[in-house]
Parts: sequence; C-alpha cells; structure tokens
Amino acid sequence: MREGHEGVVKLLLEREDVDPNLADTDSGETPLLWAVRGGHERVLKLLLGREDVNPNIADTRYGETPLTRAAVYGNEGVVKLLLEKADILGTTIGRGVYRTALNRAAQGGHYAVVELLLERHHDSHNTPDLGYAKTPLSWAAENGYKAVVQALLEKQDINPNTGDSIFGRTPLWRAAKNGHEEVVKILLEQDHINPNAADTLLGLTPLLLAASNGDNRVVNLLLGHEDINPNIADRRFGRTPLLLAANRGHKGVVKLLLGREDVNPNTADTMFSRTPLMWAIKRKHKEIVNLLSRR
Repeated sequence: MREGHEGVVKLLLEREDVDPNLADTDSGETPLLWAVRGGHERVLKLLLGREDVNPNIADTRYGETPLTRAAVYGNEGVVKLLLEKADILGTTIGRGVYRTALNRAAQGGHYAVVELLLERHHDSHNTPDLGYAKTPLSWAAENGYKAVVQALLEKQDINPNTGDSIFGRTPLWRAAKNGHEEVVKILLEQDHINPNAADTLLGLTPLLLAASNGDNRVVNLLLGHEDINPNIADRRFGRTPLLLAANRGHKGVVKLLLGREDVNPNTADTMFSRTPLMWAIKRKHKEIVNLLSRR
C-alpha cells in the first residue's frame, strides 16, 4: 500500500484471510491511509471497492481520517474518490483535537478541495477545530488565501464575524494582523461585517493591529469602512491606533489617521498617561512630532 503496487494490492485483497482495515502498530495507519498519504489513486479505488473497508478509521498518532489527511495534502483526485463513499465522514476527533476536512483544506489554501467539500456539506462551515479554535474562514484569512476566502463567503451560512472560541479573533482580525490586504478588502465588502471587533485577550481591533504594524494599505482600507471607529483603544493599556503609530514611528499611518476629523490626537494611554505627541517626543520621531504639533 505504501509504495502503491496495484498488482500486489489486488492479489492480497483477493485473499479471504486479509483484513483490509488492519493498521500498523507504529502509527495506527490503515492501508487506506497509506494509499492517501502516497496519492495512489488506483490502489485507493481497489480498497474503496471493498464493502468491508472502513473509510473513516483514523490513525492513532494524529487522529487523521483518510478524508482529513487528503484535505491536508490538497489531493483533489483522492478527495473525489473518498467523497464517492456515502458514509465518508468530514470530521474526526483524535487525541483530544476535533478537526474537519474543510478546516484542513482551508488552512492549506487548497481551493479545489475546499470547493469539493463545500459541495458535499460534510462540514459545518462555521465550525472551529478544537486545537486552535479557528473556523475554515479564519484559517484562510490568516494565511491570505484569497480564492479560498471568496469560495467560503459564497456560502450563505458563513458568518464573517465568527471569532475563535479562545480569544474571539475574527477572520478580519487575522487578515489585518498579517497584512493580507486583498483578504481584508474582501471581508470589508461583506454585509454586516464588524470592522471594530476586538479580541478578548488585549482588546486589539484590526485597526490597532494594522496601525501598530505600520501597514498603510490595510489602515487605509479599514478607515474607508463607514462603521470604523478610529479612536478605540486596547483594553489593557488604553492605546489608540494613533498612539501606537506615533510610538512606533509609522509616519504614513499617522498621516492617514490625522487626515480624519473624528480622530482625537490627544487621547493618552492609561498606563503612562502619555499622548501620541508625548510618545513621539520620547521616541525622537521628529517628523511625527511635527505632524502632531500642527493638530
């Protein structure tokens, strides 16, 4: 199975004393899992042609089923073959970690596999895994997979505001943090998107993250949304986007923020009671000091 020798597999399957579901003792991988790992589609067809082959047995090391494993690898042909089995499962629980095939495909940016899985509705489209608590959309947004993000958002039941169950970080939050401009743009075009959704750990919004990173393009996109609040500070230190940008010397972001009439340039943080101007002076960002002094 491991090497994909179709003739040998055929001969073995003709024997009555061969158990096609017997796993190896090392990783607990069945012949079907080995065929998926190697991408051996002909061997896979032979195995799936047996009525007594269980297509949902997971390995004992990682808890990956054949379908979940195929989604990880992004093997479209293998996924198609597996999905032909009426009893194939799109979810698995292994070693205390709940995984969906859709999550794994979205995580890897495997667009074709995502499309196949969405057609079969084997996974709840908003279901997070338990390992990282991220939904398929969060995985795709975090990694900047534009095509996968678009495919997921075409489903009516996809909620673009669903954050992870640990810190409440939304797909927009993750895309903004990692500077994925095109994904940020797509998400901001969604109806009812919340551009101000902060995480529950530090109270950081997408704008705070982009301002802190000095990402002019993402900041500009966020400021273009009608519901954006440019004065929201993080909950732990009370730092506004302007204060973070001034502190870290991001002149372009400071300019963008000061270009808005609704930005308060004098809001001090709650930890040191310093305004953006005070931070710019302390950090010796002369150009930013000049910009802030004119407001």
